[in-house]
Amino acid sequence: QVQLVESGGGLVQAGGSLRLSCIASGSFFSINDMGWHRQAPGKQRELVAVISSGGSPRYADFVKGRFTISRDNAKNTVYLQMNSLKPEDAAVYYCDAGEVRIGVPQWAKHYWGQGTQVTVSS
Repeated sequence: QVQLVESGGGLVQAGGSLRLSCIASGSFFSINDMGWHRQAPGKQRELVAVISSGGSPRYADFVKGRFTISRDNAKNTVYLQMNSLKPEDAAVYYCDAGEVRIGVPQWAKHYWGQGTQVTVSS
């Protein structure tokens, strides 16, 4: 079982920066992909960025060049550096992670954090 705890959200002016962190804890086998999604009021949850266990990142088009995802495998932590924030980036940001068992390809679990609020004032 994996517990994900996000931190780093808050209120920032447009053009400002925030850094989100998410720590995975608990008893688990291996964490493969870790990522960030967001959900604004009245909208569906959407992918922001994901990073593989090997460090390969993927980004949604709307954050390319502004957000950077990174991870520290030794600390089971994923980060999201958000620069040049826009009012439309305001949302609850959720961390997610996948758990796998090496040598058992069909075995996989997926976990979500509770979310952290990001508010961007114009």
